[in-house]
Amino acid sequence: MGTVTEFDMFDFEKLEVYQMAKTLVVDSLKTIYSNSALDPYIKEQWRRASMAILLNLSDAAARMTVAEKRQSLTLARSAVFECVAMLEVASQLGHIPLAEAQAYYERYEAVSKMLLAMYRSHGN
Repeated sequence: MGTVTEFDMFDFEKLEVYQMAKTLVVDSLKTIYSNSALDPYIKEQWRRASMAILLNLSDAAARMTVAEKRQSLTLARSAVFECVAMLEVASQLGHIPLAEAQAYYERYEAVSKMLLAMYRSHGN
């Protein structure tokens, strides 16, 4: 199965953090959509925050000034934190198995660290 970006890629699509985040978001959405036990509010907030990671990361790549890039990266990282909060609540409610929640947590943590490194690479 091909992808929309099979031939050409925007600059942000070439970023390792984008590819890692995209896979994480798709996996998260599959979990969200397939889990009928999840509270609708948790589902919506987790879905929204998941998409915000990708949207703000791609936005950062499009921004022209360092301040704008850093702001978008901050928003992307904030969205990661929101996903972790939703994940923890869903896990503690027993809607996501502990092993699965831990695996997601580690992936969110890796993306967060990469976003922070990008933020720092843009200086003050």
